[in-house]
Amino acid sequence: MELSLFSKCVFEFLGTMVLILLGDGVVASNSLAKSKGQNGGWIVITMAWGFAVMCGVFIAGPYSGAHLNPAVSVGMAAAGMFPWAYVPGYVVSQLLGGFVGAVLVYLFYKDHFDATDDADTKLGVFCTMPAIPGKWRNLFCEFVGTWLLVFVILAFSNKENTPEVGMGSLGGFPVTMLIMSIGMSLGGATGYAINPARDLSPRIAHALLPIRGKRDSGWKYSWIPVLGPLLGGLFAAAMYLCVYDCVL
Repeated sequence: MELSLFSKCVFEFLGTMVLILLGDGVVASNSLAKSKGQNGGWIVITMAWGFAVMCGVFIAGPYSGAHLNPAVSVGMAAAGMFPWAYVPGYVVSQLLGGFVGAVLVYLFYKDHFDATDDADTKLGVFCTMPAIPGKWRNLFCEFVGTWLLVFVILAFSNKENTPEVGMGSLGGFPVTMLIMSIGMSLGGATGYAINPARDLSPRIAHALLPIRGKRDSGWKYSWIPVLGPLLGGLFAAAMYLCVYDCVL
């Protein structure tokens, strides 16, 4: 049975919401004061983000393809594997899911946010900031990380092999390994947003929520984890078409 665009968007919303609930949740558990998971370390964070994506894929994969990421939707459309007409609905659903997931993390860890003094730590639960600020290097890092993400997804999402396209085409476990690998290898510079819905929507939530002792939401940096992934997704599509259409 072919689902309507609205139904697909509902699953994109749910999958992205769970992705952010678990992904931002592990950052909160790892960094906020008096959390039992405090100081769990980078490996814990990267593994949990991989499992968070896996859960989103299991929820949305059979019904929407589980893009869960505007850069994936744009890259798929640019590669001719997804209708451009569906992109706006998918992107809006992903952004809304990211916002709701971030709000749930705040409500869940409200007492720990109150117990944490450092405003940068609180912001870091919601969105990424660079380890060493430098807008062009930071943009390059987000570009490369997302290029790799989308190119691998495209490589495994040939129409001949899978009826749906997106992260759901990879299956839950391979995409988990992909996200973990990107985080462990390429996440140290910017925190590997590689997904505008993972970064922009929670950043907006941070700006709107009544978080005690919070700082500004880092708007001067906020365009980098949006533009970098979108450009990376487009470049991945161009490279995929060049390699698979021109070489094979």
